[in-house]
Amino acid sequence: MATPLILILCTGNSCRSHLAEGLLRTALNERFTVASAGSNPSGYVHPLAIRAMEEIGLDISDHQSKHLDEFLEEEVETVITVCGNADQVCPLFPGQINRHHWGFDDPAHATGTEEEQMAVFRRVRDEIKRVFDAYAAGRLDEAKRV
Repeated sequence: MATPLILILCTGNSCRSHLAEGLLRTALNERFTVASAGSNPSGYVHPLAIRAMEEIGLDISDHQSKHLDEFLEEEVETVITVCGNADQVCPLFPGQINRHHWGFDDPAHATGTEEEQMAVFRRVRDEIKRVFDAYAAGRLDEAKRV
């Protein structure tokens, strides 16, 4: 039996959605499939996002920036948008049961020195972690009851 697919969307698919994908995939273990995509993908995963995740022991260096259209033929059980633009343009996916929107600041827009930018990436990573850890705990509890 296939594991339910949770798709995390943002506009550029370079930072927030990859942070969330890595964190949620780890929190849910193998119980769910987690992927991310963007409505206007940047074509890369931001190096500071990779570094921010490395700091907490998670490797997202093999992630790739993808367009949400790649998932239009997939059975997507849950869609989670992490920015307002993606929430507004999000299509309905086949099999979609759930949809959530939790917006976060885009760390790619951080300015200043690299260390000042990293502070923003860390803050956003930690905010995403709090929200997605709580979501994962709820999903795992729900799966135990089924």
